[in-house]
Amino acid sequence: MNTSMHSRRTKSGGPKLDAHQIVIRPLITEKGTHQSTHKAAYPFEVNPWSTKDEIKGAIEELFNVKVARVRTANRLGKNKRFKNRIGKLSNWKKAIVTLKPDSPKIELF
Repeated sequence: MNTSMHSRRTKSGGPKLDAHQIVIRPLITEKGTHQSTHKAAYPFEVNPWSTKDEIKGAIEELFNVKVARVRTANRLGKNKRFKNRIGKLSNWKKAIVTLKPDSPKIELF
């Protein structure tokens, strides 16, 4: 087995990702802004290959905060219709990151 290829893999079976590759975008919704102001929980769209530990490390590196907990959910893509054709949007992964009480807030929300 080639050891260089083995070292580039993660526990999830995917390639090793950088912090900016793990966090795709913040999810700015009414529910997300409510959670961020009242519960210090921030929702993000993340790479489907990423694990909870990788998400925690990426958020701490990108935003200089302390993460207490990460919850993830794999979301199925919706079926969409355009004229007479039916297509499907991509599946995606959602992560809700809860910060520790002594951590500063993320200023995106």
